[in-house]
Amino acid sequence: MKALKGFKDIIPGEVETWQFIEQTARSIFHRFTFSEIKVPVLEKTKLFTRSIGETTDIVEKEMYTFPDRNGSSLTMRPEGTAPVLRAYIENGLHAVKPVQKLYTIGPMFRHERPQKGRLRQFHQMSVEVLGEDNPLLDAEVMAMAWQIMKELGLTASLEINSLGCKECRPDFNRALLDFLDKANGLCDDCVRRRETNPLRVLDCKSSNCQEQYVQAPSILDFLCGGCDEHFKAVKNGLDMLSVPYKVNSFMVRGLDYYTRTTFELVTSDLGAQSAVGAGGRYDGLVKQLGGPDVPGIGFAMGVERLALLLDQLGKGVHSNGIDLFIAALGPEAQKKAFVLMNVLRGKGLSVSMDLMDRSLKNQMKQAGKAEASYVLIVGEQELANGEAVLRNMETHDQHQIAIKEAVKMWHEDLATFFATETTK
Repeated sequence: MKALKGFKDIIPGEVETWQFIEQTARSIFHRFTFSEIKVPVLEKTKLFTRSIGETTDIVEKEMYTFPDRNGSSLTMRPEGTAPVLRAYIENGLHAVKPVQKLYTIGPMFRHERPQKGRLRQFHQMSVEVLGEDNPLLDAEVMAMAWQIMKELGLTASLEINSLGCKECRPDFNRALLDFLDKANGLCDDCVRRRETNPLRVLDCKSSNCQEQYVQAPSILDFLCGGCDEHFKAVKNGLDMLSVPYKVNSFMVRGLDYYTRTTFELVTSDLGAQSAVGAGGRYDGLVKQLGGPDVPGIGFAMGVERLALLLDQLGKGVHSNGIDLFIAALGPEAQKKAFVLMNVLRGKGLSVSMDLMDRSLKNQMKQAGKAEASYVLIVGEQELANGEAVLRNMETHDQHQIAIKEAVKMWHEDLATFFATETTK
């Protein structure tokens, strides 16, 4: 049996890098005063058709959607924002605190062609701030994403844009449609999008389309006064925080709910899959989903892509090994070692031993594979004398030592324990 296409096991030797990414992100989220929220993997399909948009590729082509036994249409979440907003509304979080800063980490699902850095089950860190529309908040959110990259030891370019609002976007759409009427040889997706959602043609990856779109009108030339001032304030906020950025007037997002600020963290180290994080402002989406009329902004970062970057750059994290391996020779030594191992674990150390009474040579191999810092070798004779051999696995130095002295190296309280236990 094999895993489904596009679904991948994260095995020991790989999972340590994932843990490093998540621990780093959680630490930063805490410093920026975010709270974690956990939401279900399954949601009603209409949650995503209402939020993402019925004409998006995600809804039309990529969602894992199926009827349950009572005929309701369910979907495995393809992104994190809509489920978090549904939870925010359902649980009345707006009444608990006027500004909610939330994050969630977990798997998302899209039925698309698996490729490097993109799977059908993929994992995202999704961040949402609800209840505040200050442009300095936009800069703060982007600075937090930038800080995650920095503390992971990765580099990326921050690209920003404004998508305007419902007041200024119609004028841009008309100008864009006029431009598209004169374009030649557009791909089938762009022909379809021209009729359903013109803005999304700019997200096309076809080289022929992209070559023409560089001449397309810029939405920044159509911003209303409010959106223009907001975007200027966002850029000023990034300058204040010393976060470098580039304005990309042709950058759009693949989801319908974005307004005003939008951004991507882009790297040149992943080939075509260059974005490791992306997001933006989505004022009006909470109201659209049946909640209060509050503004929102957020972003998502792909864990697989971050892990891939770390590995490609030789910055992947591997197991740090264990503190101590106890090599016990003989049944009595094994009994004492078994008790000692669990006491040491209770004191916060990572400790292992062989329970099969194998040879010393075999046990030393096990200690090496476990990347143990030290090995404590205890045989029947050593036990009777209250001694053991302590081996430093890095320097290969070893010497005879009183067992109670060896224990003191890890925890003073165990000296008394071992002195009494070895005399019984």
